Amino acid sequence: METELEKEQALIEAILFLETEPLDSATIARVSGLSKEAVEKAVENLKERYSAEVHGIEIVQVGGGYIVSPKRELWEYLKERYGKKNDSKLSKAALETLSIIAYSQPITRGEIESLRGVAADTMIRLLLDRGLIKETGKKDAPGKPIQYGTTKDFLKFFRLNSIADLPKLDDIDKERFELNG
Repeated sequence: METELEKEQALIEAILFLETEPLDSATIARVSGLSKEAVEKAVENLKERYSAEVHGIEIVQVGGGYIVSPKRELWEYLKERYGKKNDSKLSKAALETLSIIAYSQPITRGEIESLRGVAADTMIRLLLDRGLIKETGKKDAPGKPIQYGTTKDFLKFFRLNSIADLPKLDDIDKERFELNG
């Protein structure tokens, strides 16, 4: 006989399965008609259930919401068919530019170029096209240059819940990302 908790878990599991974007607890509560507390308890139980080795999926928190995803250790077998082969590969220059933006945001094109030592127009355009960065405003400086920052798609791409989950930098790397002046 199914318990109320099992019914709630099944409903939340189905909602997460059908969604393509991460959903936060409040949205899941609104869609399911359950309380936010019931949603959070059910999500935790589902995460625990899927942590067993017999399951190929897990519920992960990405960009402030939950999503059903293949387990990370299985991705090597799945990416050939299910990964966006060419979309997911970023050149070293693109990754370097993206790292600078992620760790230094908001940041202008000129500041990125100052840190990289080369022009960044092409890399910025590529990262904008991929939806990994966005314009976040204009700097209060002469010429009002556009500032850039990362997007929710960036968080999804790197399976981060928030920008605070980026790996911490050691002192040498911190210096690389500091703007002088």
